[in-house]
Amino acid sequence: MTDAASTPPALIPTPNDCPLPRRRSDFTTFTEAVDYAARSEKGLNFHDMRGTLERVYPYSEMREDSLAMARRLIASGIGKGDRVALIAETCAEFAALFCGAVYAGAWPVPLPLPTGFGGKEGYIDQLAVQLDSSDPVILIYPSEIAEMGAAAAERQGCEGIDWHSFAERDAPDCELTPPEPDDICYLQYSSGSTRFPTGVAVTHRALVDNLAGHAISMDIHENDRVVSWLPWYHDMGLVGCFLSVVANQVSIDYLKTEHFARRPLAWLDLISRNEGTTLSYSPTFGYDICARRISSQTHVGDRFDLSRWRTAGNGADMIRPDVMQNFVNAFSGAGFSADAFTPSYGLAEATLAVTVMPPREGIRIELVEEERLSGTRGDLSRPARYRAIVNCGKPIPGMEVEIRGENDAIKADHQIGKVWCRGTSVMHSYFRNQEATDECLVGGWLDTGDMGYMADGYLFIVGRAKDMIIINGKNHWPQDIEWAVEQLPGFNHGDIAAFSVETDNGEEAPAVLVHCRVSDPEERTKLHEQIRDKVRSITGMNCVVELVPPRTLPRTSSGKLSRAKAKRLYLSGEIQPFEILVAA
Repeated sequence: MTDAASTPPALIPTPNDCPLPRRRSDFTTFTEAVDYAARSEKGLNFHDMRGTLERVYPYSEMREDSLAMARRLIASGIGKGDRVALIAETCAEFAALFCGAVYAGAWPVPLPLPTGFGGKEGYIDQLAVQLDSSDPVILIYPSEIAEMGAAAAERQGCEGIDWHSFAERDAPDCELTPPEPDDICYLQYSSGSTRFPTGVAVTHRALVDNLAGHAISMDIHENDRVVSWLPWYHDMGLVGCFLSVVANQVSIDYLKTEHFARRPLAWLDLISRNEGTTLSYSPTFGYDICARRISSQTHVGDRFDLSRWRTAGNGADMIRPDVMQNFVNAFSGAGFSADAFTPSYGLAEATLAVTVMPPREGIRIELVEEERLSGTRGDLSRPARYRAIVNCGKPIPGMEVEIRGENDAIKADHQIGKVWCRGTSVMHSYFRNQEATDECLVGGWLDTGDMGYMADGYLFIVGRAKDMIIINGKNHWPQDIEWAVEQLPGFNHGDIAAFSVETDNGEEAPAVLVHCRVSDPEERTKLHEQIRDKVRSITGMNCVVELVPPRTLPRTSSGKLSRAKAKRLYLSGEIQPFEILVAA
């Protein structure tokens, strides 16, 4: 029997509020924000897979550890402007190392953890490519992946060390020079940066401005609390759910991303259990998987209490109104309110947020005829089809948005064109890639690469320009094809990837890769025909349909389907489709 005296005391999470006045990121540098947050009682709280609190990390302790890490980095010969590559595990060690690098004047470079796709060698290859791009002095990683981290560092020719070993190094006193607002704060790789990576260089000024802008737009309150499972190597997780809570002095509870993947409902358990949780963000697929995991027989009100969840953010991928409605249907019995949904739009090149839906306006959609989305008049004899386009909100303070057409002509409301934005939080540049920088930064305006339209000051995103499938002069959005196939029985969000390929006769045709869970050959053939007929009804032409094994289609670090990578893997033969019986 365990002696009660030997039982460790229960951990007490950092509070929602404290006497220190809230400041909405009105700082000149991020280190100034850390210094101020350290005067509060708030901080980071790390939970295990079952939501049990296992580490409480007040901002005061994080600052002390960060300053020690800064001194270790300087003692290791790392100076201002040097890159420090960090594997972005959701833990106190990464938080201290990231902030420590910033205090030292170096540029932290968050890099992804390994995923199930591609295996050990694929992960080493991915790291090696991003290390080659960022050219760091050192790569610091969790001891659990030491073998892979060391291999990637050796390939790049930089030092590689696990963070526990690094933390054992001496940290002699030295003078830390405060950064200037226009100094680079960190280097961020966008979620799809694997083959041709482009590191986004973000200044202190840009960072604190964006953190203030989205805090004001979301109306962060004095006693708010956040829950997050988002990865820290993606901008929404790093900026929105780590750097932002520091600069806005908010306590936060974390689940690791891999724990969410195994037990998605632990996210909602944590929101329910932690009194005062009011904000939490997720891409569409996070809401989708939770709604699918709940049985219709489950009394959600007995397990969850989502009544305090004021801001349920949506971002990082195309927002699906049908998925959001399914979530409301599944969890309204637990007190979840549909007007908590807060759509937003952003990208790493703008630090994070560009537009945010005003609080409590929820999901608002417009039905747009697909012929308008494709930019062609189309066959007027065919019945019109519509796609629901989600309102992504208004520009955050300090951000301007324009929709431009040919020759940069500014489009009027409800006219679709390229989305451009301008503001203090637009990136400094792509690291060591002036050509790419000049292509997207023109006169202070950023070409986002996305297509959309404005209406009464609100932004509506219709798709990614580079994803558009153009065949015989007609435009097709891959989302329209993918969503149409998803309406067939047995498919989940993210099961389909659509793109264009060149056929044997040299013509372009749409190709659709579909996760197939059917084992019977004859049933596969029937499914193949159903999908082909469905896509033909959307595009008006025959298409290439390939049924592929489940979990074959690659995703980005934020969990989005990567169409570009899926196409590359398919064309290279790395994605092997099932054979389909052909009738004699």
